[in-house]
Amino acid sequence: MTMAAVQRSARIPRRRGAGKGFTLVELLIALVLITIITVLMFSGLRLGSRAWEGVETVSDQINDVRVARNFIDQTLRQTRAASVVFDGTEWPIFAGDSEGLEFAAPLSEHVGIPGLYILRLVLEPAAEGERLVLVRWLLHPEVLAGGDDYPAWEPLLEGGQSLADAGPLDQDIAAGAYGRTVLLPQVSTFELAYFGVPKGESEPEWLQAWADEARLPRQVRMTLSTPSQSWPDALIVLPDGDLGPFGGLGGLPLSLDEPALPQPDAAPFDAPMDRGLDLRDGR
Repeated sequence: MTMAAVQRSARIPRRRGAGKGFTLVELLIALVLITIITVLMFSGLRLGSRAWEGVETVSDQINDVRVARNFIDQTLRQTRAASVVFDGTEWPIFAGDSEGLEFAAPLSEHVGIPGLYILRLVLEPAAEGERLVLVRWLLHPEVLAGGDDYPAWEPLLEGGQSLADAGPLDQDIAAGAYGRTVLLPQVSTFELAYFGVPKGESEPEWLQAWADEARLPRQVRMTLSTPSQSWPDALIVLPDGDLGPFGGLGGLPLSLDEPALPQPDAAPFDAPMDRGLDLRDGR
């Protein structure tokens, strides 16, 4: 065997195709796979984001109804039997029908002026259906007489349900003595019923209206739902229902026909505030 043949047989054979790059087909396949993986990843992220937004929306809606119900429940449980002399006639403040309610209850310092208020729950027209609004007047003759930027108080069932020039929403007027707060921006059902002993009767019964009665009802039943949420009826027990007659501060009716007594250290009723009623603490 010649030297040249020995050298040829001793060479290490090289793999076929070693050192060559990717073919065009292989590059195309890789690009397609990367594109599919990227699309799947972004689709998953978008689906997760939409699911999270949906959960947050439902949670906010549930929380809105829960906060409104809790506020109404807690406030009604602090109802005071009070009355006001209006146009020479004594009017019990507590009055309501199936679509609206007015009562006297205390509010804390989270409102502009802490004290006893006339609170009114009514439905008002909104852009999409109706909204539930809380209107409040401090139980004080100067406030109940109204001002330049808010209306005077009138009994709910005597023409006071539709307030002309009722003032801005979610803003305190007269240093917090008056305000209108949106409890629920969209309401599909708001119904009220009253359980107690009406005049001339000896046994309690459920009524669609409670007006011109000498005492508070024993219980109030409230049905409240939104277009997206339906809740069981709330049964609210009132303090001292059927036990005592109405009265004003100190047991006497508050007269709107007499000049107000001087109130030292009281805040003036002409300074609007940019802070609405905070319902998150149930007050």
